[in-house]
Amino acid sequence: MSYQKDGAEIYRQSFATIRAESNLKRFPVGLDRVVVRMIHACGMTDLVKDVAFSPGVYDAAFDALQSGAPILCDAQMVASGITRARLPKDNDVLCTLRDPRVAELAVHLGTTRSAAAVELWRDRLDGAVVAIGNAPTALFHLLDLVAAGGPRPAAVLGIPVGFIGAAESKESLMASGLEHLVVRGRRGGSAIVAAAVNALATVVE
Repeated sequence: MSYQKDGAEIYRQSFATIRAESNLKRFPVGLDRVVVRMIHACGMTDLVKDVAFSPGVYDAAFDALQSGAPILCDAQMVASGITRARLPKDNDVLCTLRDPRVAELAVHLGTTRSAAAVELWRDRLDGAVVAIGNAPTALFHLLDLVAAGGPRPAAVLGIPVGFIGAAESKESLMASGLEHLVVRGRRGGSAIVAAAVNALATVVE
C-alpha cells in the first residue's frame, strides 16, 4: 500500500488541510493555533463554529504557563495527553481524581468523585490553568468554588464531553467572568483539551 510515512510531512499536511477547510478569521493571533490543534485532535473541522472564548484567554493562559503555573486536570486522560516536553517551565500537571481522600469526600459532599477531586485543588488553584475535558460536574464544582470566594485560576479550558450537563456547564463558565475557552454543546473530551494545553504551552505549531 502507498501512504505517507514521513511524520513531519503528515503534520504539515494535516495542519494545512485544517487551515484550508476551517474559517479561523474570528480568532486572534495565537488562539488560531490552539483551535487548529483542537481540530487536529478530533478530526472535525466543523468544531470551529462551536469554539467560544473570552478575549483575554490566550494571553492569560500563555503567560501563566510561562510563569510556571500548574495545570489542573479533571481526568488522568487529560493529564496523560499533555506533552511535557512542550511545557515552558516543567509545569506541574496534576490530577487529583485518584487521591485516596476523594471517595469519602464525594460521599460527604453528595457529589461525583470528579467534583470532589476539585476540592483538592484549592491550594494550587490561584493563577493555575485548569483543563477539564471529561466531567461537567468538575466544571460546575469549580465554578461554585470560585463564586463562593475561592481562589481564581488564570484560565479555564472547559471542554467536558457528554449528554448530561456538558453544554450547561460550559454556558455557566462563559457567564462566570473567568478567562475561558470552550466548545459549546455536547462535544469535547480529553484529547481536545489536552491539545489546547499543548498549543498554549509554546508558540511552535
